[in-house]
Amino acid sequence: MNYLTVPLNKDHDKTYFYSGNLLLDRYIKLQAGQDIRKKLSACFVLDEPATGKIKGYYTLSNSSISLDLLPERFQKNIPATYRSIPAILIGRLAVGKEFQGSGLGKMLLADALKRCAIISTYLGSYAVIVDPVDVQAESFYFKFGFIKLPDGEKMFLPMKTITRYLENESAER
Repeated sequence: MNYLTVPLNKDHDKTYFYSGNLLLDRYIKLQAGQDIRKKLSACFVLDEPATGKIKGYYTLSNSSISLDLLPERFQKNIPATYRSIPAILIGRLAVGKEFQGSGLGKMLLADALKRCAIISTYLGSYAVIVDPVDVQAESFYFKFGFIKLPDGEKMFLPMKTITRYLENESAER
């Protein structure tokens, strides 16, 4: 399967990445490399191959959702012995300011969801979780079917939904 992104490495130029969100900008510049080395997350970037300049990025890590936070319609299909269900967290997703509005965010999300679907065939993952950084990000995820969890912060998308979407996309090609 082809991906839009590659794993972040030392050859990528993080210096000039600017998304307009200080938290996301600081993360890629100061913390992403440490998180990768400590196996806390994986970071994938879309770069300009000639320069290594980063256009956008996202991170993935293991997570879980407390069973009691899932809406009832999802709880009924999960054995009661599960107190939490495995999930994959898209912890951060950012697009450089000069590329915002070009559809790059949507492409990065699709790339992340493809990776998550592949991962879920090897490591059980019921859903993908996101933790939107602001109202604009929350609105972005709502457009793609993410469902708000009652904790008021995180959103999720069941892996079955992602898999169906990817199968339909493959059938259209």
